[in-house]
Amino acid sequence: MVYKFAIEELMTKLRILSEEFDFAHRHDPIEHISSRVKRPEAIGQKLRRRGLATDAGTITEQLDDIAGVRVVCPFLSDVYHVARMLTGQDDVELVRSKDYVANPKDNGYRSLHLIVRIPVFLSDRVEKVKVEVQLRTIAMDFWATLEHKLFYKYTDQLPEDFAGELASTAVVAAQLDTRMQQLHERMRGTSNLVAPL
Repeated sequence: MVYKFAIEELMTKLRILSEEFDFAHRHDPIEHISSRVKRPEAIGQKLRRRGLATDAGTITEQLDDIAGVRVVCPFLSDVYHVARMLTGQDDVELVRSKDYVANPKDNGYRSLHLIVRIPVFLSDRVEKVKVEVQLRTIAMDFWATLEHKLFYKYTDQLPEDFAGELASTAVVAAQLDTRMQQLHERMRGTSNLVAPL
């Protein structure tokens, strides 16, 4: 239950940041937000794969992705703006970040991953709950969504050149992001909006 509440807290923060930024800058840095809490059976499978115990303490300490929020942004600069706004809040603790935008995975996957701790105010205590936040552009989300669907459909019979083809499509998506960012900057009369976290 605390993971569900942590997601609700985080979603509220992101909606406020989105609306406030849009009001101040006439640009909404968030296209859409989705969330999920990992199913108990998926948690158990992950712990068993890692050879870990399945008690509550191990789950809390060892797993960072029980609660997950995905933030899809229009432009590259928005990914970093939203990350900075979120982690700049006093009650949001940045535990760890992995910048797969600046350093894509070998398969071409790009996204900015943050593990944050969010306070959840319960009737008798405050619990700080870890939430994984994935920030990506529309193009990154398009690629990652279809890559995931393809791998689940063809797990046993991947064509020989499949990995290379996927990686090359990721490059095309990255080029599209760069071009759209440049157009965005041109229209706004700015430059150098993209700055890593």
